[in-house]
Amino acid sequence: MLLLISSVKLVAEIALLSLLGQWVLGLLAGQKREQNLFYQVLQVLTRPFVRLTRFITPSFVLERHLPLVAFLLLGFLWLAVTIAKINHCLKIGVQLCQ
Repeated sequence: MLLLISSVKLVAEIALLSLLGQWVLGLLAGQKREQNLFYQVLQVLTRPFVRLTRFITPSFVLERHLPLVAFLLLGFLWLAVTIAKINHCLKIGVQLCQ
C-alpha cells in the first residue's frame, strides 16, 4: 500500500513541476514558446494530464485554462495522497515508512 501511495505522489509531483516549469518557460519565451525545445518537452510530459482534465471538465472551460485546471486538480490529488501517506505511516509505524 505504501508503494502505491508513494508512486501516485511521485507522479503527481512530476506532473506539477512540469506544469509549473512549462508556465515559467512560457513567460520567459513569450510568443516563441512553441518553437522552444524545452517547452515542447514539458508539453509532452504534461499532455496526458491536460487531456484527462479536458475529459473530466465541462465543455465551457476554455482550452487555454486547461493547464491551470490540471495544475489545481493535481495539487489537490497531491495533498490528498500526502494526507493518506501520513495516516498510513502513523498506522503501521513511522519506522516502516522510511
